[in-house]
Amino acid sequence: MASKAKTEGGILETIKTVVYALLIAGVFRTLFFQPFWIPSGSMKDTLLIGDFLFVNKMAYGYSQYSCPFGLCPFSGRILSSEPERGDVVVFRHPVNGSDFIKRLIGLPGDTVQMRNGVLFLNGQEVPQEPVGTFDEVYEQQGPMGNLPRCENGPVGEGGICTKSRFSETLPGGRTHHVLNIDTNGFGDNTDVFTVPAGHYFFMGDNRDNSQDSRYGQAVGGVGFVPAENLIGRADRIMFSSAGRSMLYFWTWRADRFFKAIE
Repeated sequence: MASKAKTEGGILETIKTVVYALLIAGVFRTLFFQPFWIPSGSMKDTLLIGDFLFVNKMAYGYSQYSCPFGLCPFSGRILSSEPERGDVVVFRHPVNGSDFIKRLIGLPGDTVQMRNGVLFLNGQEVPQEPVGTFDEVYEQQGPMGNLPRCENGPVGEGGICTKSRFSETLPGGRTHHVLNIDTNGFGDNTDVFTVPAGHYFFMGDNRDNSQDSRYGQAVGGVGFVPAENLIGRADRIMFSSAGRSMLYFWTWRADRFFKAIE
């Protein structure tokens, strides 16, 4: 009987340990950092498919989307602070509920327009300087097996896929890379968007391969994103793998480990 009681006590302690660990992990994920894996190429070359990062949830305060599955029992934001133009932000899609990661381009009250692939903010052209090309192998990438889009396409499998790369400097002086594939798509020439109060305008750095605020929600874009949908800021890549699985250690990109996100 003593042995049976000891066994049952051991099982109970194991269950309690697991429950406590899950609770601690849940609190950590809710209040501090949320893991995020990059599944698509919309933020190349800043973020590559297979990059793994933690999202800083303290950066902008908390909303209902700070909790897993959007279950925080309040609306609006608490302990909030304003995001800065140029931040790379994870947010909840206003319609389909998935988490997106894009760069914050337009603040409330801003006007945003693309003309021939060049960004205009509040009627002023945002400077771009050419900085060579972004080259990658034309092959399936990541667990989803996505193929990259190429400016020099069509490219056969195993060939070099290139995109023109530019250094773009936003108002305030923050600089980042953007990529160009063509200058004839809808996203390269748009109407003037005026960002409503309490909303933000986001774009991917891989400008011709990003469903973002330039595209309305009815056609798969995100439109204007409400402030309460912001989850956190992406500050640093922790790990990166170019393969179909993180277990394929020979595909790890060691040069991207702990890399700051600009």
